[in-house]
Amino acid sequence: MTVVKINVLAAKGDPAELERRFAARKHSVDAEPGFEGFELLRPVSGQDRYFVVTRWADDASFEAWRAKRQPRDPSTTASTSDGIYEFEVVDLG
Repeated sequence: MTVVKINVLAAKGDPAELERRFAARKHSVDAEPGFEGFELLRPVSGQDRYFVVTRWADDASFEAWRAKRQPRDPSTTASTSDGIYEFEVVDLG
């Protein structure tokens, strides 16, 4: 069952820097087993948080990718995480 994970990010400093960093590594997850795609959503209409929407074949694929990630030095990141939303895609058959 496809799952959707939405990471909520607040830009640190210039939001354009956050977008540049995502653009520079937009295909870095493509080869991960179970990865189906992602979008970076820019805030509008008074919002200030970005959403990183990822789709995975199943929760196990997402968790395996997350377990492999290297921790990042917070002083070098362009954003801070405001949490993650998790969904299953409903088959409306």
